[in-house]
Amino acid sequence: MSIQAQIEQKVQTALAPEYLEVINESYMHRVQPGSETHFKVIVVSEQFSDKRLLARHRMLNQLLADELNEGVHALALHTLTPAEWQAREAVPQSPPCRGQGGVSS
Repeated sequence: MSIQAQIEQKVQTALAPEYLEVINESYMHRVQPGSETHFKVIVVSEQFSDKRLLARHRMLNQLLADELNEGVHALALHTLTPAEWQAREAVPQSPPCRGQGGVSS
């Protein structure tokens, strides 16, 4: 199972999100083609309703601790309640990596 699929499965099981999108942004960084090291994770869940942003991010970092310990270098987390999502329905684009362009030969 790919790391992206593992992340999707864990978040789906733990948070029962109304919306979940896991985007592999590794290609934007100086890594080997096909790498799974950088992800943008958009989660819309009612379970965030009584939590501040830091607590939401801690929830996901704890949930995905194995992936972070086994090669995931970065998670861009966008954690929203359904009401927050309805007001926005979009998250910011990820900025380009300073070392963008993949691995040099």
